[in-house]
Amino acid sequence: MQQNEIFDINKKLILDPNEVDLEFLTAQLSLLNKTKIDFGDLFFLHQTKERFSLDESIVKSGSFSIECGVGIRAVIGEKTGFAYSDSVDKDSICDCIKAARSISSGHNCDRAAINIDVIKHKPLYTHKNPLTSIAQERKIELLKLLDNKVRSKDPRVIQVSATINSSYRHMLILDNDGRLHADIKPFAQIVVNVIMKQKDRIESGYTSKGGAYLLDNFDSETVIESLANEAIRIASVNLEAQEAPSGTMNVVLGSGWPGVLIHEAVGHGLEGDFNRIGSSLFSNKIGQQVASKSCTIIDDGTMLDRRGSQSIDDEGSPSAHNVLIENGILKSYMMDRQNALLMGVSTTGNGRRESYNCLPMPRMTNTYMQVGNYSKEEILSTVKKGIYATNFAGGQVDITSGQFVFSTSEAYLIENGKVTTPIKGATLIGNGPKTMCEVSMVGNDLSFDAGVGICGKQGQSLPVGIGQPTLKIDALTVGGSNLA
Repeated sequence: MQQNEIFDINKKLILDPNEVDLEFLTAQLSLLNKTKIDFGDLFFLHQTKERFSLDESIVKSGSFSIECGVGIRAVIGEKTGFAYSDSVDKDSICDCIKAARSISSGHNCDRAAINIDVIKHKPLYTHKNPLTSIAQERKIELLKLLDNKVRSKDPRVIQVSATINSSYRHMLILDNDGRLHADIKPFAQIVVNVIMKQKDRIESGYTSKGGAYLLDNFDSETVIESLANEAIRIASVNLEAQEAPSGTMNVVLGSGWPGVLIHEAVGHGLEGDFNRIGSSLFSNKIGQQVASKSCTIIDDGTMLDRRGSQSIDDEGSPSAHNVLIENGILKSYMMDRQNALLMGVSTTGNGRRESYNCLPMPRMTNTYMQVGNYSKEEILSTVKKGIYATNFAGGQVDITSGQFVFSTSEAYLIENGKVTTPIKGATLIGNGPKTMCEVSMVGNDLSFDAGVGICGKQGQSLPVGIGQPTLKIDALTVGGSNLA
């Protein structure tokens, strides 16, 4: 699909029903530009969401929502004038323009006449609607099939819950230079949670599949079978798990979702706003060694089908492949337009916002550790006594100090180079930059999360991708109930 086709679709959906045309928008840009501002923009959003949930073998709930509105901002240095409306009519746009431009008391006499130009971007995904890619009846059938598969595989299953989510995002971004950007993004996800009981012990297993594609990616018995098998496998492992050891030891992180530790402990510290104000441990360290030479960390919003991918960011900047840390050397930060302007650098395509009523901020897209030279088996063989963490339940990080705490949801002991007993209750405690300096081996088995990544920042939640190969951390504190 060509960019002008995407613009036409979004125009018919967002602007035309409200009788908003380009002539009117040109006049509003002229009004915005009469004040002295560094830049400004109009962000239009139309998003539909649908959700079906199963519990106790019954599809108990279904929901559908439509979100539509416009957010308008004017930026002068560190100050931002911002107004939004959930109505995309002419009066609302006029009111928002007046409110946003009121931040400036200066007058701009140099701005040339505005001509709106539709900017071409290479679309990363299909323009088709994921909500209608399969029939509602089939979505219900898939949830029931998933429930049946799980229950038929293991008599210890006592509860199954499953959900199918889909959304369809349309946006138009018009900046004060007249550049008009358009994008469409589909998203689909299926998740299953299994609870199993063995004697008096109850444990759960959770898995999912999702990405920037259509629901027909799940319309396969093979996909349903694999989801059922994985959820049961994780719950079964947890039923056999023993209490985790404690102490400072070798820790091997598995490939894929364990990259959430890098996302939280390192990724947030590399976002431009934290570094501009000097609140990150990585501030003013461009060109310095901030991790071991084994570490190359990348944020890439251009990856096909990934949850955090985007053709353009929410300011109209093209998405990019950004090398943040290369062989341990800090190369760049992730930037939105305002922080890039204030720091005298270029935007990196990381200006993202949850909705039209939120301001964009520098945010991650798909953040991952680049592959290394070792197999998983080679890495494990070097550990005499440690733990192997393959999944995480959650954690928290302090950006200023770099301190983090993460809880594992699937982990094992490593004894004499072999993965042995599953363990529960293991907590990883450390400091982001210091931990990255303890990375001694990086595997060749890069993989990504299964479409579950959600990143929160200042009250805004956004889909992200997370990935890494298997890697070894030479010394990390493990909190558990047994002495190591």
